[in-house]
Amino acid sequence: MTAPAPARDQARTARRSLLVWLAACATGGGLALLAAGRVWVALGTVKGTAEGPAGAGSGSLTGNDLVAWLTPAALAALAAVLAVPATRGAARRVTSVVVALLGVAVAAGAWDGTREATILSVAARHMTTAVTSSGHISVESRAWVWPLLTVVGGLVLAGAGVAAAILSARWPGMSSRYERGAGHTGTGGGTARVKDADRAMWDAIDEGEDPTA
Repeated sequence: MTAPAPARDQARTARRSLLVWLAACATGGGLALLAAGRVWVALGTVKGTAEGPAGAGSGSLTGNDLVAWLTPAALAALAAVLAVPATRGAARRVTSVVVALLGVAVAAGAWDGTREATILSVAARHMTTAVTSSGHISVESRAWVWPLLTVVGGLVLAGAGVAAAILSARWPGMSSRYERGAGHTGTGGGTARVKDADRAMWDAIDEGEDPTA
């Protein structure tokens, strides 16, 4: 039986769409992980006396210092991305929504990490007691590029999750080969065998194989 050419073209398009989606998710997640580990803020303190400054201390904070769940959220999003091709139907849509929500969480966390209140609160915990006991913590400089890239990575994941929730029904799945094998068990006569053969053909097309070869 020869598969219709339009069906083969649709299968190839769906496969390419899935690969592009996976690449976009890997880029967004990798970007967030890289940027979250970089120094976002350089800090300084001055311990003052009645005569003037008596000494100074300094420190720095990474994105993960400022928002402890940035990296866990990005890793969870990537894990959910890998689960999308392994599921089907409602489970695939739910997993796609999880990717989107985790992407939003990464972007929101990056924004929170740029707030003055967050920086000073975290700085008070990270800098040594000797430095902060009688000193005033100040923000000396900020590397805005890293929180910005973290936001971009989170938004890429969020957008990819929304796209998958809408488009993933057309994508091939990793489990179709096993489902095809399970479909041959039991009895159903000649009609059931014809249906199983048709299903096997379309599953092969979904996987990018040529059933006529």
